[in-house]
Amino acid sequence: MVGGLAGAIIGPQLVIFTRDAVAGTPYVGSFLSQALLPLIALPILLMLRTPSQTQAEAVADSGRTVLQLLAMPRYLLAVAAGVVSYGVMAFVMTAAPVAMVNHGHSVDNAALGIQWHLLAMFGPSFFTGRLMVRYGKERVTAVGMVLLAASGVVALGGLGLSHFWGSLALLGIGWNFSFIGATAMVTDCHTPAERSKAQGMNDFFVFAATAAVSFLAGSILHSSGWQAVNWMIFPALALILVPLLWQAARKPALPAPV
Repeated sequence: MVGGLAGAIIGPQLVIFTRDAVAGTPYVGSFLSQALLPLIALPILLMLRTPSQTQAEAVADSGRTVLQLLAMPRYLLAVAAGVVSYGVMAFVMTAAPVAMVNHGHSVDNAALGIQWHLLAMFGPSFFTGRLMVRYGKERVTAVGMVLLAASGVVALGGLGLSHFWGSLALLGIGWNFSFIGATAMVTDCHTPAERSKAQGMNDFFVFAATAAVSFLAGSILHSSGWQAVNWMIFPALALILVPLLWQAARKPALPAPV
């Protein structure tokens, strides 16, 4: 979480300060500086030592098959919520800085908008878990979906800097609640033996969809405009929000800890 917050500050500032570092070719400096950042993590990763799998663990019952897991309505809802929350966030975030520049805002303001968005994505993580314990995973995920929809409403309200920044901030908070909530819902759907399959399948769907909508965002923005990008998120959010609210209504909220 702290790394995400640090990245939210460092990344956009690197874009601002290095985009003209290579004379005559804008943004080359930004790409080069961003490419160097992962090298900072290498010394830490080299220190990682994962426990070896014992023979007993290797032959242990692996539980239900992937198809059996996918046949569970609760697991499908959790995966779908993760796909939609991450997909909507990536779809809008990818188009937002380009749309800001296209509508007359500076590159610096676009970078700062992404910075506020990233801070909103990771900042709430310090208390999102407590909210899930108190109110339930489904309720927190549903609130996140509502906030994602609210980001679209703000974006459709105008093209001023406050509209873009406000939309991106809501988009970040909405992603935090909805994606962390959806990920936590997945953990309720499998046994320890099934963890690798359940989590791996969830990650496959989430990040495959995210990659697809990231490519799609530029095409939609170019062909139909910023407003179309934001209108497109509402059907997907509604499709997940309805069963989430139904699921949340079936589970009472836990009493506040004393």
